[in-house]
Amino acid sequence: MDKLKILVVDDETRMRILVKDFLVKAGFDVIEAEDGCKALDLFYEDKDIALIVLDVMMPKMDGWEVCKEIRESSKVPIIMLTARGDERDELQGFQLGVDEYISKPFSPKILVARIEAILRRSRKLPGEDCVEAGGIIIDKTAHEVRSDGELIELSYKEFELLTYFVENKGIALSREKILNNVWNYDYFGDARTIDTHVKKLRSKLGEKGDMIKTIWGMGYKFEC
Repeated sequence: MDKLKILVVDDETRMRILVKDFLVKAGFDVIEAEDGCKALDLFYEDKDIALIVLDVMMPKMDGWEVCKEIRESSKVPIIMLTARGDERDELQGFQLGVDEYISKPFSPKILVARIEAILRRSRKLPGEDCVEAGGIIIDKTAHEVRSDGELIELSYKEFELLTYFVENKGIALSREKILNNVWNYDYFGDARTIDTHVKKLRSKLGEKGDMIKTIWGMGYKFEC
């Protein structure tokens, strides 16, 4: 899976380094900003930011102002950090559309866990009932497929076929084997029906459809 990018905004260099180190170890890409103005510049420049960790008290522009401006154009998840434990701050944060609120001092491991939980809820990270390959996330519980975060509308059999391919990534699959596992032994039609479904599936996946490789005279293999 491509690494998701997190923007960490805090005027304390030590805090940014601490949070960045834990996020990098967890498999994320991290970019940093030391004040609110820089944070907004980075946010508007980079369309791949998956989540923002935003400190409240900062010079030039505080976290509330940054959050308010971002919310005018984006629903990107935001976690606010604050040194205060004031309930009014939390209420203000949630009214502005903050997804999570963490008071300093905090455990970096807990912060990473909260980030992962939010990204799973927003379908950017696979959960326990999800399979993922090459930027395609299949949520078997919700019966949803997302490609680089975008929802892909699939028929029931297209969904089952893609799930079977992804779960058997790198394995050459004969048409007969695909029929037996996706259509279950009760299908007596021509095995070439798979070719029709694969063609539609490739079309709906766009460029990622190329990950479904044809093995001439045999079947298919999913590679990414």
